[in-house]
Amino acid sequence: MSSAITREQVIDALRTVQDPELHRDLVSLDMVKDVRLEGPRVRLEIELTTPACPLKDTIRIDCENALRPLGIDDLQITWSARVRSTVSQQVASGMAPVLEGVRNVILVASGKGGVGKSTVAANMAVSLARDGARVALLDADIYGPSIPIMFGIHERPTSQDGKIITPLHAHGVDLMSIGFFVSPDQAMVWRGPVLNGTIVQFVRDVAWGEQDYLIVDLPPGTGDVQLSISQQLRVTGAVLVTTPQDVALADVVRGKAMFDQVKIPILGVIENMSYFLCPNCDTRHEIFSSGGGEAAARKLEVPFLGSLPLIPAIREAGDFGMPVVAREHDSLAAQAFRNVTRTLAGRISVLALGETGGKRKIFAKIFT
Repeated sequence: MSSAITREQVIDALRTVQDPELHRDLVSLDMVKDVRLEGPRVRLEIELTTPACPLKDTIRIDCENALRPLGIDDLQITWSARVRSTVSQQVASGMAPVLEGVRNVILVASGKGGVGKSTVAANMAVSLARDGARVALLDADIYGPSIPIMFGIHERPTSQDGKIITPLHAHGVDLMSIGFFVSPDQAMVWRGPVLNGTIVQFVRDVAWGEQDYLIVDLPPGTGDVQLSISQQLRVTGAVLVTTPQDVALADVVRGKAMFDQVKIPILGVIENMSYFLCPNCDTRHEIFSSGGGEAAARKLEVPFLGSLPLIPAIREAGDFGMPVVAREHDSLAAQAFRNVTRTLAGRISVLALGETGGKRKIFAKIFT
């Protein structure tokens, strides 16, 4: 590298490198945080919009290509991340979010039970945490809480002042569930007002702290809990989980219609149990048909976030009390969850940029 190369020349060259999802250059996005010229070597710090960035390698290659004409062949990149908030516009408008310190709230929903929604929510949370994000998971399925089993937690949360509840923690994720307070064999026979009161308490009376993402595992269907959440939280958006069968896909349409009514955007559709991989021969079997989730996303004009396999290891890990992303983080199943989650994180970054850039405003409807 020529000694005549300056820091300004490096920065100018990086103006030609665009974030592949945000479609703006790294310099204008304030992602280039540090440039150091050390003899023949250039060191960069690039601050990603999420630690779960799915296109980090693409950015690295584009930086190398942009700097090569300057004679720079030794480039070292240090990665950092700052998750942008999708509620910034609401704060500026005087509509402060209920949960101070929580940057993004993601609802994980399904139109019917049995599609693996809680498994998806649990593994998404662990995947984000393993990538370096601050993550919390709220189990809002009051009648059928499964997060305590999936995370292997059987203790009761505490409160230092008798008012604010301290969430439990496992596999890098802060957790709250009604299952932490009741016996597993206790039936939750509650009417709407009690149900809503519990949701309000979990939102307002839990010390969530600073979180990049709060994932809310909703009960299946459309009902009181979904309405209460939309009243209590400024929501980034919802993820709809389905399986390939026609009956499940029909429920996706109804689920989207519900979120449309409360003005919560759909972040995307995930097709779970998309295919079965034989553990003995690695043959792919499409037990429940295939492609239905992607077709539904196309019909509803929302993003398709990806497909997840039907693999015994996923069920075994959940029963063991450790989501598969934590238990077998190098497995095919874990990689599938990571891919879907990173695609979702990238989608949220795009929405956050729309907020800060004045291009798009995202609000959850507040009922009075």
